[in-house]
Formats: sequence, structure tokens, C-alpha cells
Amino acid sequence: MNQQLQLLKRHSTPAKVLIDPAPDDTQLREILSIAMHAPDHARLHPYRFITIHGDARHALSEVFAAAVKRRDPDVSEAYLAKQKDKPLRSPLIVVVVACLSDDPKVPKIEQMLSAGAAAHNVLLASNAMGFGSIWLTGDNAYDSGVCEALGMASNEKIIGFIYLGTEKRILPSPPKPSVDEKITCWKKRIVRNQAT
Repeated sequence: MNQQLQLLKRHSTPAKVLIDPAPDDTQLREILSIAMHAPDHARLHPYRFITIHGDARHALSEVFAAAVKRRDPDVSEAYLAKQKDKPLRSPLIVVVVACLSDDPKVPKIEQMLSAGAAAHNVLLASNAMGFGSIWLTGDNAYDSGVCEALGMASNEKIIGFIYLGTEKRILPSPPKPSVDEKITCWKKRIVRNQAT
């Protein structure tokens, strides 16, 4: 298929629709190698990847449950069960982690954006290989207990949990706005009237 057409078909696949097979080790290494071609000011490579599959998903399920209970000791059993189920919805999860440094030339926001671009490249590469994927965050992505359980350092932040697998059924790409609605052609300085 034409590469441009392939990119136009990229969409997020709900994690509950992702089943085996997930990318195998060779395919995953290729996906993550492609991810590392993200824009990167000063070549800091401010990201890393944590892969979770097999029984490790059940361990992450317990980590999520403990995090929810810490955040809300009165959590309902239904909500707790929903949180515990999250890591089990797809056969493979890639946690994209931003590794932030105090670089005088590269603000931390640029390092976060580079890690985000790497995460997006995971989505593009996996889709190009015929896999479905979705990038999710939620409270667990910002929970210090989850970060600690994943072995993250104090200068690291979760950019997202990317769920990967094969689409149980082919989903249509959702409609997008017209590209014309998103383009402004700038030609000169815009001066806004200011009330005095």
C-alpha cells in the first residue's frame, strides 16, 4: 500500500479490541528503533521504553490496584476491578518514559515533546506493520507509586501506556476535520485592537 495512504488510515484502536498476536521481539525492536527517530534537540535521547507482556501484565494490574487504593481508600469494587483489568486488555504494553535532564540548551518541555514524538512513532510503526495500538494515560500515568513500581528515577515521567496487538475486528478511521480548517497562512504581523 502507498505509504501516504497507510498514514492516513492510522487510528487508535480501543485496548479491549487488541488480541494476540502482538509484535514479536524482532518486530518490537524494529518498532522501538523507528521510535528513536523522533525529533531530538541536542541529541539527548530523552526517553526510554518499558515493555510489559505475559504474566507481567498481571503484576501491573496489582500495581494499578494498589495505586487506586492509595488515591481513594473508599474506592468502589467496580471501579477497582476496572482499573485492575486495564493491563490485561491487550497482549503487549509499551510504557514510554521521558528521561528529563537539566540541560541549559534544551528546556524540559522540549525533552517531553521529544519523548511524545517517540511515542507517536511507536503508533505509526506498529500500524505500518499491521498492528493496532492506542496511547493511554490516566491517573496511573501520573502516580508516583506506579512510577516507583516500574523502577523509574525521580527525573523520569510516564508519557503514556501504549497498548499493542492485533485488531480483533477492523475498525474504520474516525472522521477528521478538513485540513483547510487547521491551516493559517501567515504573511505579516497580526495587530489586534486593544481596548484602552
